[in-house]
Amino acid sequence: VQLQASGGGLVQAGDSLRLSCAASGRTLSWYAMVWFRKAPNTDRDFVAAVSWDGADTNYADSVKGRFTISKDSAKNTVYLQMNNLKPEDTAVYYCAGQMVPFTRASGALRDYDYWGQGTQVTVSS
Repeated sequence: VQLQASGGGLVQAGDSLRLSCAASGRTLSWYAMVWFRKAPNTDRDFVAAVSWDGADTNYADSVKGRFTISKDSAKNTVYLQMNNLKPEDTAVYYCAGQMVPFTRASGALRDYDYWGQGTQVTVSS
């Protein structure tokens, strides 16, 4: 299984970006997916998760109302729409998936088994 994250870039505060996480070698239809982020000198922090069927989502308090996670099973891709970006959103963003099917939108890093390579998001003030 491989996850390819893309869509990062350098933007100004208040701008929007959409990150994509394309999977190959495995369908995402049956599995919960997540976005984490890591800023310099910090741990990897939970951002958003989506359940296996897309019906349930979970967000970190810091991004609620600004970020939206979604799955497109036909494209085998997970998205993170990020609006009203702030400088504190600057980080490398990683997508990850679970090996166990039919699970909910967990925000726990330990629940995720395979990871993409990350995409850099930089928000200037």
